[in-house]
Amino acid sequence: MTALWAGLLVAAVGSYLLKLAGVSLPAAVLDHPRVRRVAALLPVAMLTALVVVELLDEGGRWGADWRTVAGFAAGVVALVLRAGVLTVFVVAVVTTAALRALT
Repeated sequence: MTALWAGLLVAAVGSYLLKLAGVSLPAAVLDHPRVRRVAALLPVAMLTALVVVELLDEGGRWGADWRTVAGFAAGVVALVLRAGVLTVFVVAVVTTAALRALT
């Protein structure tokens, strides 16, 4: 149990320091085009990682059922329709949750 709390504390301090580093950077660094381009892609990369983790099981094999795939497809449709990242995420989650509640 102590290792769990230690891990939690390390993660919390690390998150705080990362956030502090982000707001402590000079404006010249944050206004650089490459930094802006990478920052714009980070939310998409993080959400993609979350989706992949949910679609695969512990052994790296396909672990999703048809409801998860339907939610993913609904998110893809929202993405094709040029919805924002948050909207795409909400559409996928709500579709999956609704299908799980109905079946």
